[in-house]
Amino acid sequence: MKKIGIFYGSQTGTTRQIAQRIASMLGVSPDEVHDVAKSSPSDLADYDILILGSSTWGSGDLETDWDDFLTGIESLYLPGKTIAVFGCGDDTMSDTFCDAVGIIYDRLQSTGATFIKGIDTDGYEFSSSKAILPDGSVAGLLLDQVNHPEFTDLRLRKWTSLIADAAR
Repeated sequence: MKKIGIFYGSQTGTTRQIAQRIASMLGVSPDEVHDVAKSSPSDLADYDILILGSSTWGSGDLETDWDDFLTGIESLYLPGKTIAVFGCGDDTMSDTFCDAVGIIYDRLQSTGATFIKGIDTDGYEFSSSKAILPDGSVAGLLLDQVNHPEFTDLRLRKWTSLIADAAR
C-alpha cells in the first residue's frame, strides 16, 4: 500500500474539514494531514500519493498559505509520485469557480508526477474555471460547500475511490 499525505490551505476551515474527511475515507492517519502554513515542501518526500487542497479566493486566487509552499513544490522533481488536487469554491463566482485546483495542477506539471484527475461537475453552474482542462476533463475534485453541500458526499466517495485504486 502506498503512503498518502494530505496537504491543505484553509482560511475559514472548510478546506481543512474536507481534508480530514478525505483522510477518514482513505484510512489516512490524522498525523498525515498537514496545513501548508506549518509545512515545508520537503515534507512531501515521505509520501507516494500527495493530496493537495486549496480554496479559491478573490478573483480566482489560491488560498494565501499556498503561495510559498507551491513555489517550493514547483522546484521539486517528483517522478514516481501521484498527485490529486481538490478545491473548495462557490459556483456563484461563476468565472473563477475552483480556479485554485487548476492553478495547482498547471504549476506542478513540470514535476514529473502523475496526476489523478477529477470527476464530473454535474449540478454546478459556472461559466469558467481553470480547473477545466482544454480536453474538457477536470484537473481535480471541485466542491461547493456554500451552495451545494448535498453533492459533496457522493463526489468524495467517487474521487477517493480513484485514489484508493492508485494506492494499491
